[in-house]
Amino acid sequence: MYRTLIAAIFIALAGPVAAQGTNVAFGGTKQDTSAPVEVSADQLQVNQSDGTALYSGNVVIGQGEMRLAAPRVLIIYTEDESSIERMEATGGVTVVSGDDAAEAERADYSIDAGTIVMTGNVLLTQGQNVLTSERMEVDLDAGTAQMSGRVKTVIGNAADGR
Repeated sequence: MYRTLIAAIFIALAGPVAAQGTNVAFGGTKQDTSAPVEVSADQLQVNQSDGTALYSGNVVIGQGEMRLAAPRVLIIYTEDESSIERMEATGGVTVVSGDDAAEAERADYSIDAGTIVMTGNVLLTQGQNVLTSERMEVDLDAGTAQMSGRVKTVIGNAADGR
C-alpha cells in the first residue's frame, strides 16, 4: 500500500512538473531587496565608462538573510550610479536563503524586480527534499520560485519509510 501511495504521488507530480514547471517556496520568508548589499571578493575591477564592477575570486554577497557565492560577479549600476541595477553571477553559483539552498551555473539578480533567475543544472535543496531543473526564477518579494525545464523531485522522507 505504501509503495502504491508513493507511486501515485510521483505519477501525479511527473505530468505537471515536466510539462509546465513547478512552483515552490524559497527562503521561507520575504527577502528585503532594499537592504544594503555587502560584497567581499579577492579582486575588484571597476569600469567607470560603462558603470560596472567585476568582483572575482571567492565572491560572497550578502543582503539581509540571503547569501550568494560565486567565482565571478558582475555588478551593473543604474545610469546615475546611485544604486545597483542587477548582478550577474557565473562560474558555479550558490544562493542560500533561510534553510533553502540553490546551486546553478549562472544567476542573474535584478534588484528592482526582486528576482533571481538561475540557469544551468539548477539544484534546489529544501531539508531532505531535492529538486533539479534547467531554470529557476525566484521571486524574493513573495518567497517563491518557479522551476522549469525537465523538473525532477526527490522527496527525502519517502526514502526513509516515513
